[in-house]
Amino acid sequence: MANVVLQTEDLTKHYGSLTAVKDLTLEVHEGEVFGFLGPNGAGKTTSINMMCGLLKPDAGRVTIHGTPVTDADDETRSRVGVCPQEIVLWERLTCLEQLQFIGQMYGLTARDARRRGEELLEELDLSDKRNKQARTLSGGMQRRLNLLMALVHDPEIVVLDEPEAGLDPQSRIKVREYIQSLARIKTVIVTTHNMDEADRVADRVAIIDHGELLVLDTPEALKRSVGEGDVVEIGLDGSLDGDSGKQIQEMLASLVSQTAVDVERNLLTVRALNAVGALPAILNALEATGLQASEVRVRENTLEDVFIQLTGRRLRE
Repeated sequence: MANVVLQTEDLTKHYGSLTAVKDLTLEVHEGEVFGFLGPNGAGKTTSINMMCGLLKPDAGRVTIHGTPVTDADDETRSRVGVCPQEIVLWERLTCLEQLQFIGQMYGLTARDARRRGEELLEELDLSDKRNKQARTLSGGMQRRLNLLMALVHDPEIVVLDEPEAGLDPQSRIKVREYIQSLARIKTVIVTTHNMDEADRVADRVAIIDHGELLVLDTPEALKRSVGEGDVVEIGLDGSLDGDSGKQIQEMLASLVSQTAVDVERNLLTVRALNAVGALPAILNALEATGLQASEVRVRENTLEDVFIQLTGRRLRE
């Protein structure tokens, strides 16, 4: 059984008549990358702030290794490092000074904080900027430095709120690989709007909307069970008439549940959850009826498909 590092129980927060978070209950396991997803205004940042002890809930509680955050001592709180969505830096401090200052705030000696800062700057390719003031850095460099500030005191849990916001593709890849390198060494909670990145880095994802938890599972499990399904296009040797097309539709419906099958002459289109997994059985069934596939094209269900199915297509402010 996975070791639970952080747990929320019926976590609730109101802002006047608005319920930002409602009865949020979930567990974060040791060493995993936990993706926390939702549209704008879904309650992600409010939830994260309550998990970190930065915001007091109106109801419910957060525990770290069983200790309520509200009762936690400095040692328990220091187990968490937070990288906020907005970049927070001191413009006239150098990169190394930023990290040394934060490290000392968390109780490190000046020497240890400096050593730790040097190591982190090297890890995210900022060592050549160690003596440059933060105001001289590009936006992507500032974002990477902000991430390192959450790590300087070597926390057990790292909370990253939109860590890839505003990054160019090269920096995004660097940050993604760095987050993956933290997995198993630390527990990482990351919020993002980028479904592809969440699919790549997260072991499990929670999707919330209107402050409520909708689903929580691995990306693969969600893609197999939620959304419009995989799309498989099979080109056939020869054309199908109406009767044979209907026969094939019925046959495929028995192989794959909740299947949508379109037949148009020599093209067979199958849309279903986990249709990719059933593809060998589909091809074998076609061959048994005397049909041969000349070409197969596949588009697997994506985490973005799951997200849109759950939260809708309406634009959010």
